[in-house]
Amino acid sequence: PNTSTWALSSYQPRTPPDPRNMPPKEQKSKEAKAKAAMAGGKGGKKKKWSKGKTKEKTNNMVLFDQDTYDKLLKESVKYKLITPSILSERLRINGSLARRAVKELVAQDKIKVVSQHSSQLIYTRAIGTD
Repeated sequence: PNTSTWALSSYQPRTPPDPRNMPPKEQKSKEAKAKAAMAGGKGGKKKKWSKGKTKEKTNNMVLFDQDTYDKLLKESVKYKLITPSILSERLRINGSLARRAVKELVAQDKIKVVSQHSSQLIYTRAIGTD
């Protein structure tokens, strides 16, 4: 037997229920209808928009204090990957201060450029200066 015709012959479409065989709906009294309208069934409150997930704002420093500056000179030059965003996160300084710190470390030959793109500056520690 051909399998394609066998598969089609066993298919029977689903028929919707016949409205003539269905029992009639129960009629509500006027009081019941008024009570349902006052209760406000499905269309009750309007759905509110969610506020979305918000990241907690960090209170980063805008100027170096002596402890943070010493930490920058001692610890950050030992990082394998140095970017302004990493300095900002680890030293709790803001982005513009982190960019200036990176420029200063490059000027002192403590770190060297790996990739310099307009939006992301990537540096690494200077192990043996050439």
